[in-house]
Amino acid sequence: MAAEVEIGRGKSGRRAYALDEIGIVPSRRTRDPEEVSVAWQIDAYRFETPLLVAPMDSVVSPATAITIGQLGGLGVLDLEGLWTRYESPEPLLAEIASLDDARATLRLQQLYAEPIKEELIGRRIHEIREAGITVAASLTPQRTAKYYKAVIDAGVDIFVIRGTTVSAEHVSGRAEPLNLKQFIYELDVPVIVGGCATYTAALHLMRTGAAGVLVGFGGGSGHTTRTVLGVAVPMATAIADVAAARRDYMDESGGRYVHVIADGGMTNSGDIAKAFACGSDAVMVGSPFARATEAPGRGYHWGAEAHHGEVPRGARVDLGTIGNMDQILYGPAHVADGSMNLIGALRRAMATSGYSDLKEFQRVQVVVTPH
Repeated sequence: MAAEVEIGRGKSGRRAYALDEIGIVPSRRTRDPEEVSVAWQIDAYRFETPLLVAPMDSVVSPATAITIGQLGGLGVLDLEGLWTRYESPEPLLAEIASLDDARATLRLQQLYAEPIKEELIGRRIHEIREAGITVAASLTPQRTAKYYKAVIDAGVDIFVIRGTTVSAEHVSGRAEPLNLKQFIYELDVPVIVGGCATYTAALHLMRTGAAGVLVGFGGGSGHTTRTVLGVAVPMATAIADVAAARRDYMDESGGRYVHVIADGGMTNSGDIAKAFACGSDAVMVGSPFARATEAPGRGYHWGAEAHHGEVPRGARVDLGTIGNMDQILYGPAHVADGSMNLIGALRRAMATSGYSDLKEFQRVQVVVTPH
C-alpha cells in the first residue's frame, strides 16, 4: 500500500495521480506499429478496437452506434435518453445545439422530464441489431429493474449498468435496491457495471458476476461532479487500483477474468494509451466522438448529470467538430493535439515501448511526471 500523506493532524490520505501526471517509458525494443494488435474480446464478442463510445445522447444514436460498430468499436446507447423518450428526437437535438449557455441546463431538464417509453427501447435496439453489429445499451441502476426485460427481449448483446457511482451494496430506506449479484446471475448476456474508483468497490462489483467493471464516476468533459459533490479520484490511480482488484479476484475465483474499462477523463490519444498502461483492458470515451461530424450533438456534448432534476453535475459544452468518426478513430489526423487517429496513436505508443498486444502493454513501465 502507498504511504499516507498527512493533510492535517486529524486527516491523512493517499497521494493519487491523474493520467496527465504519468508518462509511458519507451523500452530498448521497438516494433512496427502495423504489427501491433489492439483487438479486444469480452465474453463471446471480439472487437478490432478496444474502444467503447459512452452512452450519451450527444454522441451515440442508433445511427452512430451502427457506424461505430462497423468501424470495429462498440457504441453504447443510453436507454434513458432522448431516443427512448421521443419518437423523433432530431429536432430536439438541433434545439439543444442552438441554446445559449444561460438556458441550456434548464432546457435539458425540461426535455429529459418526458417519460421513457418502453416500446421505444425495443425499437431502438432492433434498429441497431438490423445492421448486424454487436448491440450494447445502458441503463442506470435505478431503472434497471423496471426496464431490463424490454432490453433483453429486444436482443441486446451486452448490457451496461452505468451510474455516477455504482456499488454492489446500495443502502436505501426509500426503495428496494438492485441486487446486482442476483440480477446478473439470472441474465444470459454479459453485464458491464460501474463506475467505481477503488480497489474494494471494484472487488465487490467483480463478485457480482459482472463481465466488466467501469472505472470512473463522471470525470469526463463537461462533468462537474468534483465541483458540486467534492467527489474525485484521479484516473491513473483509480485504474491501477481496480486492475489490482482484477488480479486478486482472479486468484480468489480460480481464474475468472473481469475486464477493466476506464470510463471518463480521456480527451486525447495520450490519455487513452496511459489508461492501458495503468491496467485497462478497454476504454469508454465520449468527448472525442462528440467532435465527429456525424455526432447527434452537432459539436455540443453533455451527459446525464447535466440534466439531473435536483443536482446537476455537468454542463453542455461546445467542443466543435473536427472530422468524421473514421478519421477520429483511424486518421489521417490534420491536428497535432491527439484528438484524431486515436487507434493509430495507441498502436504507436505500444510499438515505441516494444509491446505487441494490449495485455502485454499493461506491464509497460510508467513514471510520474510534473505538470
